Amino acid sequence: MASVEERVIQVTARVLELDPAQIELHHVFTTDLGAESVQSVELVAMFEEEFGIEMDEDEALSVTNVGDAVAYITKVCEEQGAET
Repeated sequence: MASVEERVIQVTARVLELDPAQIELHHVFTTDLGAESVQSVELVAMFEEEFGIEMDEDEALSVTNVGDAVAYITKVCEEQGAET
């Protein structure tokens, strides 16, 4: 199974229609990757689906970069007993 980091990058690439190889952990979803507010909400939904978790929408939307998303999703998976 792919790592949390690889899965976050794959979902981000799919939603934002980007090449996964161009996405790095320090990239900010909005300024570096061009995510608009609707896409940010879609990312949250897709991460929930990918990992089988439920995230607090306000908390999830406050995550600004890819690396922080990996850390946040890992934490939520651990709290909810989801496999990573």
